[in-house]
Amino acid sequence: MRSAAASSPGSPRASRRSGWPRPEGAGPIDPAFTSGAVPVPDGAASLSPEDAAFVASLAPPTPSAYHRLNPLTKAVIATVESLGAFVLGGYVGPLAIIFLAVLPAAIVAGVARRLFRISLLLTLPIAISVVLVSVFTRAGETVLFTIGPFDATLEGVDFALQTLVRLFAISTSIGLFGLTTEPRSFVLDLERRGLSPRFAFVAAATLEAVPAMVERASIIISAQRARGLDTEGSLGARVRGVLPLVGPVIISSLTEVEERSLALEVRAFGKRGRRHLLWRMPDSRAQLVVRALLLLLLVGAIAARLTGTFPAIP
Repeated sequence: MRSAAASSPGSPRASRRSGWPRPEGAGPIDPAFTSGAVPVPDGAASLSPEDAAFVASLAPPTPSAYHRLNPLTKAVIATVESLGAFVLGGYVGPLAIIFLAVLPAAIVAGVARRLFRISLLLTLPIAISVVLVSVFTRAGETVLFTIGPFDATLEGVDFALQTLVRLFAISTSIGLFGLTTEPRSFVLDLERRGLSPRFAFVAAATLEAVPAMVERASIIISAQRARGLDTEGSLGARVRGVLPLVGPVIISSLTEVEERSLALEVRAFGKRGRRHLLWRMPDSRAQLVVRALLLLLLVGAIAARLTGTFPAIP
């Protein structure tokens, strides 16, 4: 998102102020940096070895083959799987997406356990409301039991279970994309394909806003506890402990916005002309073909569903 000439990559100040920090545990620079096996910068051949190593450190780590897929490929896969869960319907379609598509990819990426734990936590609140509404309000011929004026029907239970399976398929599909894709790599890849730099920056800042605020709040809580603030115990104590945290979190967020604005202004973010990205995620013709086939398959399934020619799936 920045011009290669905006700052001197070799200086310590540039390392701290102009680039994203190298993630902890990312390991040494891969020798395949210039071969296309990992993210490479535009015009890497014109950089010195020191500058090339610094630019390589800006790229997020890719510990698995699924991580190394182009972000657009992973986004298309997640979109097709999410929409496909609704198009296929029933039980077999969403379950096939979960266990034949999402689960193998999550195992390859090494995030299967974390993915299913997060997906369950995200789906649980919606699942409770869906079950309560569908089971007791959906009309049906087979009444299982009655609670007051509400009848729990077999048809309502069946509809609720189908909805839960679809929601879980969508949650795992999107969750896999989120766990294996850095937001900035996805946004920068879209910018490389022609997305407006301003929109790319807004999108990246939006995607990273919540995690950054959570991390900042955690740091402030630790600092306030070190000063003797009671943030545990009874409900009243926790409520009283929240108030001293709100101010620092908001002020630090506003300060960060100002610092980002000044940094963008110094680096001529609004300057017109072609932008040279410091690094890019690799892409291949095979991934392009896969994306096209998946989108065609999704469009065909939607068209078949709308025209009534889609085969019935239990």
